[in-house]
Amino acid sequence: MNSLFCRHNRFTADCPICSKGTVLETKHSSTSGARKPAKPKAAPAEKGFRGPYSSAGPYEREAGEVTVRLEKVPGGVRLAEWGGGKPAPRAPVLPAGDLRALVLEALDRELFGERDADALRDALAAEPDPQVSDAGPDGVGSSAPARPWGASGGRAGDMLDQLRVEALEAGDLRVARWIQRPRAEWELVDAPPMLPGVRYAVALADASARGLI
Repeated sequence: MNSLFCRHNRFTADCPICSKGTVLETKHSSTSGARKPAKPKAAPAEKGFRGPYSSAGPYEREAGEVTVRLEKVPGGVRLAEWGGGKPAPRAPVLPAGDLRALVLEALDRELFGERDADALRDALAAEPDPQVSDAGPDGVGSSAPARPWGASGGRAGDMLDQLRVEALEAGDLRVARWIQRPRAEWELVDAPPMLPGVRYAVALADASARGLI
């Protein structure tokens, strides 16, 4: 049986000499050893888009200042308002002149492939055409009054969609997707559009022909 006290007049468990090599050594080291300070956790990286983009703004919104970015993203091109380091969950709005400048900056930075870039340059060079028709593959009839937006039409099964560059008050333009389900009215998709570059080119060309940009 082990003695409570060792030959060094200490508790055997507290003596670094006599407890060495015994089951008491682990107990000694665990009770008397100082805890290592915990390493501070690394701060999370700031979230945000880091790919190529052009920007316009800033503009005042109810929640604060935003900029509008035309961004090259996987799967297409996104046009979005950015504030607080993230895209806002609504369709972007900006002055007509700023939209043109935004696209020109994106072309200068070579954000698009050659085909899309050529289509966008042609779109910005389009002259207003008083004879422009409202008929198109999206089913809009020419007998209706001239519409205050340029559009590029698409289809997903039975659902139609348009990318619209539409005139708002005070010379602003909203760039947004609209969809029409079977036997339903057109409805706004109030979110940043993300589509192939050619869809933007067609919508901008139509908007230019209508004198919107």
